[in-house]
Amino acid sequence: MASPPPSKPVAALYIGLMSGTSLDGVDAVLFDGQAVQGHVHAPFPAALRDELLALNTPGADELHRAALAANGVARSYADVTAQLLEASGTRRDQIAALGAHGQTVRHRPGGFDGYTTQLLNGALLAEQTGIDVVCDFRSRDVAAGGQGAPLVPAFHRAVFGVAGRDVAVLNLGGIANLSLLFADGRTGGFDTGPANCLLDGWIARHQGHAFDADGAWAASGQVLSPLLAALLAAPFFALAPPKSTGRDLFHLDWLDAQLTPGLVPADVQATLLELTARSVADALQAQMPGATTLIACGGGARNGRLMQRLAELLPRVALQSSVAHGLPVDQVEAAAFAWLAQCFQEKRPGNLPAVTGASGLRVLGALHPA
Repeated sequence: MASPPPSKPVAALYIGLMSGTSLDGVDAVLFDGQAVQGHVHAPFPAALRDELLALNTPGADELHRAALAANGVARSYADVTAQLLEASGTRRDQIAALGAHGQTVRHRPGGFDGYTTQLLNGALLAEQTGIDVVCDFRSRDVAAGGQGAPLVPAFHRAVFGVAGRDVAVLNLGGIANLSLLFADGRTGGFDTGPANCLLDGWIARHQGHAFDADGAWAASGQVLSPLLAALLAAPFFALAPPKSTGRDLFHLDWLDAQLTPGLVPADVQATLLELTARSVADALQAQMPGATTLIACGGGARNGRLMQRLAELLPRVALQSSVAHGLPVDQVEAAAFAWLAQCFQEKRPGNLPAVTGASGLRVLGALHPA
């Protein structure tokens, strides 16, 4: 009797795809369940980026435009996936699944009937890559009464937690969020407010740059105390966790409503940087006063002036880059969504009710088989 054919080995590799609120493009990582084995970044095509930004606010023919943008995101994700596979010498049949975040254009978990929208045609992505796609991670948590964000604290606990120490992780994307990894094993997390979304928007308007490199333009200005006070008076900052936010609240029209005539643009940029630093520092001191270490990641971790202000505002906290812990700053969130895809495949919950406010643990994501 012939021996049965050997069983196909179970793929142990995952790909994480992340495009955040800053709209700087797509980060793709190859993740083996423990560590990142490869990384590729690709910017969005300019027309797609502009359309995604426009879809953050109400406009004409939104259903049609959103459907086309979701296709565009899928094609961008497929392109960067192909680049990652080629660069790492990996075959697509070695990948168990893609964890794909999609592009957030609305986030209203506490308003209306509660919803969050990430544009991505997961079926098209599965067609173009030939790999199982897990996406739409946030909706199940919102359906269970949660904020749907942040979802990274469970991953941060797995990779950055230190027994017996209060450690915080700060992601500085378009929005800033904190993960609180308490010494006793508890995990917390919430959005603290704007990070790059306002800083990038303001410098794009006045200088035509995509971002303020190293915070140099902000460093050339002076903080406007009355403006800072007006911005910090936004009700979001006084809310207790769980809480999350996005461009629905923090956008240039919101900023414009607080401005008075004659302000120097560089001074406004300095004030926006101070807004981010102050809101993060105030939140950390309020929610984890015993923090010994703050690990920074995301694009804003490369802003030297912002890092300097955080260090000055938190003199008793060791401020470190995620690089020192084995993950470059632009790979952490993509790795988190690869990890969430692994959780989905293994039917493990990916949310933390103490963080999001959901009524219980839930397996997150929806599957589009290859």
